[in-house]
Amino acid sequence: MDRRYSIRLGNTHVSVREWSASEEVQQRTVILLHGGGVDNATLSWGETGPALAEAGYRVIAPDHPGFGDSPRAAWSLTQENLVAYVGDLIDALGVERYAIGGLSLGGGMSIGHVLDRPDRVVGAMLLGSYGIMPRLSDGPFAWLSHPATWMLLRTGLMATMMRSYTRSPERMEQGLTSLVRDPARRTPELVADVLNATKREESLEVFEQWQRDQIAWSTLRSDYSPRLGSIVCPALVIHGERDSGVPVQRARHAAQTIPNATLVEVAGAGHWVQRDAPRIAVPAMTTFLDDLTW
Repeated sequence: MDRRYSIRLGNTHVSVREWSASEEVQQRTVILLHGGGVDNATLSWGETGPALAEAGYRVIAPDHPGFGDSPRAAWSLTQENLVAYVGDLIDALGVERYAIGGLSLGGGMSIGHVLDRPDRVVGAMLLGSYGIMPRLSDGPFAWLSHPATWMLLRTGLMATMMRSYTRSPERMEQGLTSLVRDPARRTPELVADVLNATKREESLEVFEQWQRDQIAWSTLRSDYSPRLGSIVCPALVIHGERDSGVPVQRARHAAQTIPNATLVEVAGAGHWVQRDAPRIAVPAMTTFLDDLTW
């Protein structure tokens, strides 16, 4: 079963994509959170969701406020508000026990949620996760590149560059090469879907708002690294070896720090790891979920 519906959260509503093997409500529920930019539930999880449903799981993937089919919320898109929204969503769904996972921004939201509400989460899956490093990049030039990005955001140049970028199919396709390293996975259909998502200006606006909240002049405001050791549920860390957004060594450190974590390092894959290497990412997720205590 594949359905889309809307859930009221306070004075806004969130559009949700759900996959399950039958119309009966599954006991094993998986919440999947998409990334930032122009991402949405269908872009990130349109392949993964049906595969997990076929394995016997009820998969729920929301479009975050301002992304996909969800309208913009009245509140500012800060990391704290996004983490709180995940809790509100799960309360509205009435789910008692569940696994949660996310890509990039969604991974950081998953970490924040698990730290805030550890009691009902049976497992966490972090794919190319945000929130596991102190700055935007590592290496000898991080001290320069991070403040430069902060300045671009504050002057509005970052927004101008982003909009110019998304209006060019050629540049967008070229940009996908760092997210999806396998040329065979950068299909015309994927490029078309991403280009279609860029038409929604609101997604870019709310993502820029989140970036302004998170990117301070010398650090990222949300670095969960010092708290990863307090995560009590099992965790699966899936990370592309060639992830240019979050260096793989950060994922290795996160997996070593979380007490009960498994690292799946995907050779040759980029940041959008489940789109780049579904033959590795999806079985790893299924095996992890099968081994959890529900």
